[in-house]
Amino acid sequence: MRVTKGGFTLIELMVSISILSIMMIFLYKSYASLNFSNEIIKTEVNTVTSAQELKKVIYLDFSLAMRNTTQIQNREEVEDFVFLQSSNSIHKRYNPYITYIVKEKKLYRLESLQRLDSYELAAESEFDADYLGEVKSFRVYKSSNAQSEIYLVHVDFANTEDILLKVKVLNE
Repeated sequence: MRVTKGGFTLIELMVSISILSIMMIFLYKSYASLNFSNEIIKTEVNTVTSAQELKKVIYLDFSLAMRNTTQIQNREEVEDFVFLQSSNSIHKRYNPYITYIVKEKKLYRLESLQRLDSYELAAESEFDADYLGEVKSFRVYKSSNAQSEIYLVHVDFANTEDILLKVKVLNE
């Protein structure tokens, strides 16, 4: 009677370990590539989301403005200074006066309880300030239509996509 061994030879084990190692290398490369792709997508989604939020805030400020309360002052060729009274608040408080101001090529949105009537802000002024981004230009144009208030808002950002909104005031 002949006895056979039921084990693997050393060569068979080395070949199987080599094949397994090659498969693991390819799986690791795929996993690393997937993680890299996910990071790129995450960055792009965050950029798009923040741009959409910014568009939403500007749109709601102008569309929910009280009729005939918006004042636009041209500061420079590429900068406007805008006052308006709106029912939109991003700080969840009753601060009806919104001011858009450009200081040192940076666009700010000020939300306050009192109207800010001057480009030079007084020391006693109280407001919530939101930095919206670095801009090349910020312009707001009002339509000449007497029956409805329509605004064209153009924000030319330095590092991101421009915003161009046509907004009709809804509080008529």
